[in-house]
Amino acid sequence: MTNFKTLIAINQLSKSFKKTTVIKNLSHNFKAGERIALVGQNGAGKTTLIRSILGLYKYEGSIEVLGMNPRTEREKILQNIGFVPQIPPPIKMTVTEMLNFFGKLTDTDKQKFIDISENLGLDINNNLNKPFMKLSGGMKQKLLVSFALGRNPKILLLDEPAANLDPSARTILFDYLHKFNKDALMIISSHRIDEVEGLVNRLVEMDMGRIVINKKV
Repeated sequence: MTNFKTLIAINQLSKSFKKTTVIKNLSHNFKAGERIALVGQNGAGKTTLIRSILGLYKYEGSIEVLGMNPRTEREKILQNIGFVPQIPPPIKMTVTEMLNFFGKLTDTDKQKFIDISENLGLDINNNLNKPFMKLSGGMKQKLLVSFALGRNPKILLLDEPAANLDPSARTILFDYLHKFNKDALMIISSHRIDEVEGLVNRLVEMDMGRIVINKKV
């Protein structure tokens, strides 16, 4: 049963790039069982917030993820987070190497990743020896989604997860998300609230680095 325990605690978070402040004194708790639609215009700070939670940036203020500091305990935290980035990283590993890597990192049978990617329409067996960076955008996205969903993490961070997916794969992705562990925290960053509104129970809107709307839906 969902206990609404805080999984991500953010206090007075600020992040600037050179002289541009992207997040300003943001404080917010994200809890188990919440399905968050994180919305806002380009430049609102959504992706910067997600990357800060993942420990990818230095920042002012504090973030605790599962009671840990994402800057100093990043590896432990990542074992419990499923993440789909907006832009796939330029990974040089082959598909097989990635399957082995994520299987070992998360102690997950790699067949679970294979099954999800195939359900999404990825012909994985004919691409096992290809470097990830040589795959098409849609193929990369399907593989990254499978790594995020295949191990039942406590936290799902999805930054425009349906980008690059064909309509059939989008439908299958959202079906997976509907059925996902109800005790997990899911944060979906999207430009299209209509696309995710059936999935979420809370709307968090950002504008100019601040949360301007936070309401149940």
